[in-house]
Parts: sequence; structure tokens; C-alpha cells
Amino acid sequence: MTEFSGTKGKALPLKEIKGESQWVLVWRNFRRHKLAISGAVILLFLFVMAVFAPSFSPYDPDEMDIKYSRGVPQPPSRGHPFGTDEFGRDYMSRTIYGARISLSVGFVSVGISMVLGILVGALAGYFGGQVDSVLMRLVDVLLSLPSLLVIMMVNSYLEPSIFNTMLAIGLFSWMGVARLVRGQFLSIREEEFVLAARCMGVGPGRMIFRHLLPSSMAVITVAATIGIAAAILTESGLSFLGFGIQPPTSSWGSMLQSAQTFMRTAWWISFFPGLCIALAVLSFNFVGDGLRDSLDPKLRRR
Repeated sequence: MTEFSGTKGKALPLKEIKGESQWVLVWRNFRRHKLAISGAVILLFLFVMAVFAPSFSPYDPDEMDIKYSRGVPQPPSRGHPFGTDEFGRDYMSRTIYGARISLSVGFVSVGISMVLGILVGALAGYFGGQVDSVLMRLVDVLLSLPSLLVIMMVNSYLEPSIFNTMLAIGLFSWMGVARLVRGQFLSIREEEFVLAARCMGVGPGRMIFRHLLPSSMAVITVAATIGIAAAILTESGLSFLGFGIQPPTSSWGSMLQSAQTFMRTAWWISFFPGLCIALAVLSFNFVGDGLRDSLDPKLRRR
């Protein structure tokens, strides 16, 4: 079945026209969400700053300025807009390079948690019965554990590093995603198109990945966006407590950990990395809210 455009008379598949109008509607509703747009702009700036850190950074983040290496942080100045730390290292450069580490930890750890959560949730929601019962009891057990404490224990056992921090956060933050995906699958698997696919002999693998999973992408996208914000906060907390990124590598959390001694005497030491963490977390949450309102048909503003 085809429809013809009114301007050029070119025949286009009806499915293509509907698909295009759907995404146009999503974008139209998303851009009405002013906080989401503001968050997206801030995140874009942070991403560009992280990717092109050598271009934005005035100094090497580990370079020590002998003039300012006095064991005491030096306040912001023309040469060092964010000031320096107690070793004479430029704080603006360390903040910019810290964006690379903090954002990388957020994305990689959420990628790990998404894969695990989607797999467990999809299997539980599609097969139900004993499979659902066993997997959900596993989720309940893991949810009953204090995740931050468990991550600290795992990270201390594996020795703190960027990779181990990503792995630890990802392995103990997938349970909420699994519950969301399971709930979506339980509601979708009784739809008519799923029953029709079963009658046509579609197998479980194809059914999950070609039919049910695409129908759940709205919920998964929102969960991933908010999960990145949570992962950045978790990494910051771990690094602040000494179980995350270790000096001299700079992340926003490790910079806060190094600033503990000078919080009362050197405000800039904690202000700039703390501000970046707050902006990133709030921006991801705002974008997640905007995506939720735009992708969920029940919440769309027409």
C-alpha cells in the first residue's frame, strides 16, 4: 500500500511515511521540553570538551608549575583560570581531562548493565513460569544488598582502576533495568502481532530481538540515560572514598577526594569538579525526562 506526496507526486511506502511522522512527532515534543533541550546542550558541550580535551586544555593535566608548587593550592588567576592544586597542576586542565574519565565510566558501566539487564529481563518476561521465578529471585537478592558497599568491596579486591570501576558498577546496577524490561515484555507478549508471529512459527530468539525488544526501546532508552547519571555519581562517590579512580589520573570524583584537605581554605578545589558533576547528572536526568515524555504515547503533548 502506498501514498503519494502532494508536492512531487512520488509514491512512498505508507510504513515509511508513518515512521517518519512518528520521529518528527517525537522530536517536536522533545524540543518543547526546555529543560531537556538545555540538558542536551550542556551534555554536548561536555562531550566535545572531553573528546577534544587537548585542544581545550591550556596545560598538560599532570604538568607541575614550579612557581605554584608550594604545597598549598593557588587561587584562580589569569594564567590558571581555575587555580592550581597543591602540586602546581592547572585545575582547569585537570577538570577538562576529568570529563573524559567520568563520562567514559558512565557510558561503559551503563553499557554493561544494559546488556545484562535486557538479557535477564527479556528471558524472564518472555518465558515466564519457572524461568521468570528463578531470575526474579536472583534480582531480589541482589537488590537487597547495599550496592555501593558491594562495589567498594569488589573494587578493593580487584585493585582500583578505571576498568575495574566500570566493571564493578556495571555488574551491580542492572537489576532495575531487568525489572523494567520484564514488565514491558509481560505486557507486550500478549499483543496481537506477537500472537500472529507465534502462529507463523517465529522462534524465541527472533521473537525477542526482532519484535519484543524494539517495542521496549523507549523504556530502555530512558533507563540508560538516567543510569549514566547514576553511574557518574557512583564513580564520584567511590573515587571520593578512595575506591575508584586513583591519582594522578584525574576524574571529577578523584579531584574531590584530593580536595578534602583544602575544602575550607581553597574553595575552587572542590567547586569546579563538583559543579561539573552536578551539571552532568542534572542534564542526563533532564534529557531522560524529555525522552520519556516524547517516546511514551500516553505522555506525549500533541
